[in-house]
Amino acid sequence: MSLSNSTASRQRPLCGWHSLTRAELRVARLVAIGLSNRAVAERLVVSPHTVDTHLRHVYAKLHIRSRVQLVRHALQHDISDD
Repeated sequence: MSLSNSTASRQRPLCGWHSLTRAELRVARLVAIGLSNRAVAERLVVSPHTVDTHLRHVYAKLHIRSRVQLVRHALQHDISDD
């Protein structure tokens, strides 16, 4: 890991929308627009297991338990921003 990546990860909050990694954000955004985990996996060319793992991390960081709650978070933030 380069110094700049290491510095960036230390500056990311531990919870909340801004704590999500780029990969977690991509998964969260696709789920928020209604794609199934399998469809997200196909779109991102990753395994469904990888999508499940990212979603578990997203749910933990956002302190949520459902896709509906994830959509609410996404709507509160500009889901097209990186």
